[in-house]
Amino acid sequence: MDVVIGGADPGNAPPLSVVEDKLACIELIHRLARGLDRRDPAILESVFHEDATDDHGSFVGTAKDFVPWVMGVLATMIRTSHCISNTIVEVDGDEARSESYFQAFHHIQRGEHVELLTAVGRYLDTFERRDGVWKIKHRCAVYDWNHVEPAADTWDRTEPGRRFGKRWPDDPSYDPPRGLG
Repeated sequence: MDVVIGGADPGNAPPLSVVEDKLACIELIHRLARGLDRRDPAILESVFHEDATDDHGSFVGTAKDFVPWVMGVLATMIRTSHCISNTIVEVDGDEARSESYFQAFHHIQRGEHVELLTAVGRYLDTFERRDGVWKIKHRCAVYDWNHVEPAADTWDRTEPGRRFGKRWPDDPSYDPPRGLG
């Protein structure tokens, strides 16, 4: 596949509509990660088509069933952070496919100790545009490696003035003057 950077050959550059389609798909991937980290079921539900499916290995089924399942999994964790990178989206009309790398960091309470579970892998997503709207039709999680170690969070979370990430609806990103809502 030829990749054109900086307009080196404008004749081979993808049409603006394809770039917009790719950005719409990338936005869905990032919103899904935000929904997971904020533990916000409305965001998660909004990125999938009604008949979408999900394959996370330990869960295989509809996206409708995935949302309550993953909310239960996330409830066992103190906090999470999903970082998405290396996203490639290929658009073919009203369908698209992508591969995105993820690094997911999870603080998990284990008795008196907190562990940091780092999971690294890729999301393979299939998108479909219906009535002009892109949404995820299927997600498959591929796991490459993980690592568990004692968590070393040294911030005093009671310190006044410092904002810390929280779950929906208490996270600062939901504050209307500054947030995403």
